[in-house]
Amino acid sequence: MTVYRHPSAIVDDGAQIGEGSRIWHFVHVCGGAVIGRGVTLGQGVFVGNRAVIGDRCKIQNNVSIYDNVTLEEGVFCGPSMVFTNVYNPRALIDRKSQYRCTLVRRGATLGANCTIVCGVKIGAFAFVAAGAVVTRDVPDHALMLGVPARQAGWMSEYGEQLDLPLAGEAQVVCPHTGEHYRLAGNRLSKVPA
Repeated sequence: MTVYRHPSAIVDDGAQIGEGSRIWHFVHVCGGAVIGRGVTLGQGVFVGNRAVIGDRCKIQNNVSIYDNVTLEEGVFCGPSMVFTNVYNPRALIDRKSQYRCTLVRRGATLGANCTIVCGVKIGAFAFVAAGAVVTRDVPDHALMLGVPARQAGWMSEYGEQLDLPLAGEAQVVCPHTGEHYRLAGNRLSKVPA
């Protein structure tokens, strides 16, 4: 399986791109980027020199994955969502030495037009709603809504909202997969089969 690269895409020398990845119209991948297997980069995507994209991620149109952003396996980035790399940017002040690292854990979904402020960690299988602005760390499986984003619920690995309180002791079954989840305090985890 080879890498598909649209003729309009620019991939700088040195970029590492895994097998089966697809790079669409007007994409620019910088030479230091590391991209896993089976990744899709939609139209107009930019990938920086110190960006890392895990296997089977899907990056929709017009998303920039800047330096110091790491996406683990299976992350979905919706159209025109935004990562920042400097907390307090100013055009007249060079702050390239102040880039903050952003980590998006396995299976997370970042909705269209949401913003992820640099320096945060998005938990595994978390779901950030369209238009939300994330300014602090997000727990695994959390559903985040609003500006600034606040937790509004819990999500299964399948992407189904689970009928659980935000905190406490409870168990629930995902209606689509039959997988069991346990809430303990303010942490949700999948119960091994």
